[in-house]
Amino acid sequence: MKSSSPATPKTGTDYKRLYKKLESALDRIERLEDVSAMLTGIVQIFVSEFKDELGFENARLYRREGEDFYLCCRVGPGDGAPIGYRVPRDYPAHRRTLEEGLVIIRPGDADFDAEIERSIGVSSTFAAIAIGEGNTHVLAFSVGGEAKEQNILYSLSAVRHVVTLKLEQQKLTGILEESRIIQESLLPAAPPRFEGYDIDGRSRPTEIVGGDLFDYLPLSGDLLGVAIADASGHGLPAALLARDVITGLRVSTDANLKVVRSIERLNGVIHRAALSSKFISLFYGEFERNGTLIYCNAGHNPPLLRRARTFEELDRGGLVLGPNPAARYERGHIHLRPGDTVVMYTDGLVERKDTRGRDFGLPRLRRLLRQTDGATAHETVEALFAACDRHAGRAPSRDDITVVVVRKL
Repeated sequence: MKSSSPATPKTGTDYKRLYKKLESALDRIERLEDVSAMLTGIVQIFVSEFKDELGFENARLYRREGEDFYLCCRVGPGDGAPIGYRVPRDYPAHRRTLEEGLVIIRPGDADFDAEIERSIGVSSTFAAIAIGEGNTHVLAFSVGGEAKEQNILYSLSAVRHVVTLKLEQQKLTGILEESRIIQESLLPAAPPRFEGYDIDGRSRPTEIVGGDLFDYLPLSGDLLGVAIADASGHGLPAALLARDVITGLRVSTDANLKVVRSIERLNGVIHRAALSSKFISLFYGEFERNGTLIYCNAGHNPPLLRRARTFEELDRGGLVLGPNPAARYERGHIHLRPGDTVVMYTDGLVERKDTRGRDFGLPRLRRLLRQTDGATAHETVEALFAACDRHAGRAPSRDDITVVVVRKL
């Protein structure tokens, strides 16, 4: 489907806020064991909580019976067809939803039949998704005002993945142990030897498998790629996406290929990944022996560059990976001097809570990095994990934690 969305923001900040709110909603939805309750919950949550971000005014849920779809739930104001209303099987908008899986259709489009939509109670733009194996259900949302197309595509794509995985979860149980073994084999067994640098990293999942990853990619004798990423959620779905990213990154990067082009190629790979659940943030940087660092931040927590008595956030890049295959990115460029340290981390570190619900936080992270000035990369990584655990105390960990430290000698 062609998109006429507004210009993409230069950073992933706005998407990160929507992503966090959406992640919370999807987490509640995933906890609903009954499939019918889950689908009804999606309709209710998105109409009641996402009107500002997505413009959804009302919603309808259709269930497949044979070759026909019948209205089984509606939420929001307005009159329309009664429960049990049958959607004409030859209606172009209906067929297009089943074929494409996710559509946005406006009044005036060739597939928009004003008479049929009026009978349902629709007079504005609507977005629809087909979900379940064999398209067992269709969810449709009426959009008020100007359609925020990019946000809608981003959000409903995530919903579709979550529901599909929920309906297929029995089939995926046997993949869990295999995923753990694969994930452990993909993560670095030891830091690389790269002249002029001291490097170390560590990742700790909150479940058997996790959605965090980091990797080192020796591109040439004078160039080393370093990546850290965080798939939304945790557990098996996030681990599968992390696997796709780490594999795609190794395929997409090349010493002769520009950083931004590598990320854009990877974004396309992730968008097409059949088992991707939700989305993933990534920071990828290429370190040269002379101290040059070229990087791209795809919606990830900005790594901290610690030099002398200052901090700098490495935030140039673009959107998180996956939702928008046409996303464009920009690169960042810095020069590292002897003693400079780049600290990469995932949400699980700064958002680790203590027994009173207080986050570990970015200010505490900065204080610790001041205290570890002059420490080795390994000592810094271990100090951060230890401080995070002391802060949390008996509070359980609810997210994966990953830290990578690169220090210029």
